[in-house]
Amino acid sequence: MLSAESLPRPHLFRPISPLRKTKPLRMEPPTSSQDVATHATAPNHFEHIFIVTGPAGCGKTTVAQFAANNVNAPYIEGDDYHSKANKDKMANGIPLTDADRWDWLITLKDAAIQKLQTSNIVFVTCSALKKKYRDVMRVANYEHPSVQIHFVYLKVDEEVLQKRVASRVGHYMKADMVHSQMVALEEPDVEEETDVIKIDVRNDKEVVEQEALTKVQAKIKEYEDFKKTHLPATTQP
Repeated sequence: MLSAESLPRPHLFRPISPLRKTKPLRMEPPTSSQDVATHATAPNHFEHIFIVTGPAGCGKTTVAQFAANNVNAPYIEGDDYHSKANKDKMANGIPLTDADRWDWLITLKDAAIQKLQTSNIVFVTCSALKKKYRDVMRVANYEHPSVQIHFVYLKVDEEVLQKRVASRVGHYMKADMVHSQMVALEEPDVEEETDVIKIDVRNDKEVVEQEALTKVQAKIKEYEDFKKTHLPATTQP
């Protein structure tokens, strides 16, 4: 079974200078039409941030923890990184604005990158309801070309979400916030946002967990196969 520990880490994760402007490099498994010159500039290793997304109640924490445990990778609960002001707003049924979310998203991105100092893979939960929020997380690839961003989008309808959130005890996200999240949701188009893995979560929990894990492991394997066949071998310093 693929795990974060089984993937080779030839060196400590080295962040590049924030002053250096770099073009984002997202290396997908090759096709016959891909430019060989692009492959020649690719990093000789990859790190992966899997961001489990969707509105409140869709099962982000459950899916992220299950996948992280099965590939032996660290997990970050995005809600823990909200400011007290954000949590108070949501507890009082006040939707967050874009301004409320920016610092949270940047902090969450930076926390995920920090985890990559000790693991090739990290899982993060983050609602990422709008494309521009997902784009904030994608900045990690600008800053660190070896870092590959993947979104695991949990698709579900509002009726199911209302029931799930209403049954929660002690969580600051209340049931009346679900509708505002569904209104704000910009469902990712996998044809346009090619880094998105879509999972239908109307199935039983065990089925959803296994489907997400299988697709995550398949994505990791694609990159490992790509590295073996198209990138130069790594040597110890």
